Amino acid sequence: MGKLGKYRLAFATLAGSLAFSAYANAADVVIGVPNWPSVRATANILKVVMEDNLGLDVELQNGTNPVVFEAMDKNSMHVHPEVWLPNQSNLHNTFVNDKGTVAYNTNGIEGFQGICVPKAYAEANGVTTIEDLIDPDKAALFDGDGDGKGEIWIGAPGWASTNVEKIRAKSYGYGETLELLEMDETLALAALDKAVQQNSGWVGFCYAPHHMFVLHTLQILEEPAYDAAKWTVLQPTDDPNWLEKSDAAVAWDLAYLHLHYARALEESAPEAVALLQNYKLDTDTLSGMTYALVVEKQDPVEFARKWVAENPEIVNSWLQ
Repeated sequence: MGKLGKYRLAFATLAGSLAFSAYANAADVVIGVPNWPSVRATANILKVVMEDNLGLDVELQNGTNPVVFEAMDKNSMHVHPEVWLPNQSNLHNTFVNDKGTVAYNTNGIEGFQGICVPKAYAEANGVTTIEDLIDPDKAALFDGDGDGKGEIWIGAPGWASTNVEKIRAKSYGYGETLELLEMDETLALAALDKAVQQNSGWVGFCYAPHHMFVLHTLQILEEPAYDAAKWTVLQPTDDPNWLEKSDAAVAWDLAYLHLHYARALEESAPEAVALLQNYKLDTDTLSGMTYALVVEKQDPVEFARKWVAENPEIVNSWLQ
């Protein structure tokens, strides 16, 4: 064998050794963690329960909803703790219904989505319905930057709900009277806190489970009830002209948060799948978790260990 051949053999041996080492050190379960508070709590709780009770090596990885679903499809991530449906219906339909590479827990946690204003400010200024935002004079009450036009927070970049709120703003018409703000939730909620303290104008997307309803008394703006026949919602992944082709001048339907997991786990970690199928929480519990992390500034890892220790009945119900 010539010198070049020896180098090739050595490289192949090293590459194989590294690949084996990476495989040997890979976590048994990788949990995806999108960018909202409650999912950080639930991801860490699942990690603690799996490691302490099932002896599995569990890793957490940050990722957007599409990234986590793509990774579950490829078996490089295994769990998404909180998939909002119908918000993520396009991802659910693709990977659960069409490809069959992802499964989900049917124990959904009930959620709400809408538009809120601090209640005292809403009552003082006669802003109680979604149609009030179409009135330029009332919309101007939410002018926070002094340019004469009000602003409305519609969600964080990357949220499917943010795209839906763009559709709703267009459909109702307040997209013409208000500037649509996309920003990180932390910044938006800091603005809400300041508005409540100063009794000034703030309007924006609100949802539960969430600690905002624990901290503040909010007016959920009234709007026509959800009607499936009037809810035509596309996402950018569905059609490049998604906004023009969509219409939703009605309230959101009730949402449900469902844990999803890679079907590949059924072979590699069936004990984890049994837990994931039994996993169940309620709206108030999840709101409390968000409050602990965001308001009380508890460390997610420490919070998870404490929560698991204090809630043995719930944890044991998952392990049956």
